[in-house]
Amino acid sequence: MNEESHVLEKPPEGASADWTIPQDWAAYSAQEHATWDILFERQAKQLPGRASEAFLAGVDVLKLSKPGIPDFEELSERLMKLTGWQVVAVPGLVPDAVFFDHLANRRFVAGNFIRKREQLDYLQEPDVFHDVFGHVPMLANPVFGDYMEAYGRGGLRALEYDSLDHLARLYWYTVEFGLIEEAGDLRIYGSGIVSSHGESVFALDDPSPNRIAFDMKRVMRTNYRIDDFQQVYFVIPSFEELLRVTVETDFAPLYGELENASDFGPADIAEGDILLTRGTQAYACERAAASPA
Repeated sequence: MNEESHVLEKPPEGASADWTIPQDWAAYSAQEHATWDILFERQAKQLPGRASEAFLAGVDVLKLSKPGIPDFEELSERLMKLTGWQVVAVPGLVPDAVFFDHLANRRFVAGNFIRKREQLDYLQEPDVFHDVFGHVPMLANPVFGDYMEAYGRGGLRALEYDSLDHLARLYWYTVEFGLIEEAGDLRIYGSGIVSSHGESVFALDDPSPNRIAFDMKRVMRTNYRIDDFQQVYFVIPSFEELLRVTVETDFAPLYGELENASDFGPADIAEGDILLTRGTQAYACERAAASPA
């Protein structure tokens, strides 16, 4: 969701005008299917009691436990019956306008490649495991599906206000790295957490990060890192509340306020924050100390 990270400016050869490409499921090798199975098995063992009920229910109803990389056509057929969403393959990161348009029309774009065995624990560009295992189960939840559509529509409007950086932060701290209060405890639902073997433990158990009650404006003023575990997680009370706030917010004046407001660093605590966990920031300090000067 950042134009500077888009390598391509127009659809590559073989892609449609909307940047979609065939998944070409039959071309996956046995090793690629086995890589998916390794990733799926270790997350399936780790996530019960950690992931939100909505995510776990999505994994079940979409039959993601079936061995091998899912066939997007079969997956979309199940998803369409539940919430009207479908999964479409793209060659990689796509321009913001294309991304938002797909979301606004209930199409989730997913890379069709899978990481190498030596990249099991970290991959900078999202692959089919991150996109499908991480994101798609939540699209089986009607309320979250509505939120994603609303976000897409909001993104198309944001293009007129030159506020994509602020809107990207909302996506980052909800869709990618969101936590939810559930049954009196914290649970993970963000795709960047549920698809990560390390962060699915770190996000809930480590004393280092701050965990702060969700506030739309606060989230949109907060910077983030893409190359390490998060220093702050924002916690929503429910998916219904996340959707309500998103739909009822008038973003035009909010963008005007944000333009003149200073940003928060990931480790900052702001006046008015409702702190669920005050982090020690020990992890970030250790990483900083270990980095070459």
